[in-house]
Amino acid sequence: MTGWIVTAVVVAIGIYAIAIYNQLVKKRQMVEEGWSGIDVQLKRRTDLIPNLLEAVKGYMAHERGLMERITELRARSQAAGSAGAGERGRIEGELSSALMQLFAVAENYPDLKASANFIDFQNAMQELEDQIQLARRYYNGAVRVLNIAVESFPSNLVAGAFGFVKAEYFELDSEAERAVPQVTF
Repeated sequence: MTGWIVTAVVVAIGIYAIAIYNQLVKKRQMVEEGWSGIDVQLKRRTDLIPNLLEAVKGYMAHERGLMERITELRARSQAAGSAGAGERGRIEGELSSALMQLFAVAENYPDLKASANFIDFQNAMQELEDQIQLARRYYNGAVRVLNIAVESFPSNLVAGAFGFVKAEYFELDSEAERAVPQVTF
């Protein structure tokens, strides 16, 4: 009788470990799906930047330094495609700040602000930034769920045994992006 009880307990623990393992796999896949969503939106943004710069080039000839910085950051963003979330977040934060600076400088050019191309690009960039923010929130939520499972008992035992590790959040390093915008009338 004792043998059956021990066997039943071992089988129950095995089934529980399998269930935990499957939940960890599911959570890891959600993190990867979230990262893919961010990656798609960032790719869309880097594809749109050359068109935006072309639209403003004629109006903002003496803002060459800013436009060169955006071009450089776009190239770094494309090169960082396989970088981790922290590094990618830092680069993308710098690019976002430079783009915000471009739109702020554009306020000094009434002809540019009235250009249909510029307005279209500005609207497209705003929509993309909103999509990036949504993808970032989804990814960070999936990371949070995975990290809790990796660190919580008893799933941490299964996670450690099968090599599950905490994922990295996609965070903003730029103080400019964290700052609350000032609105004046």
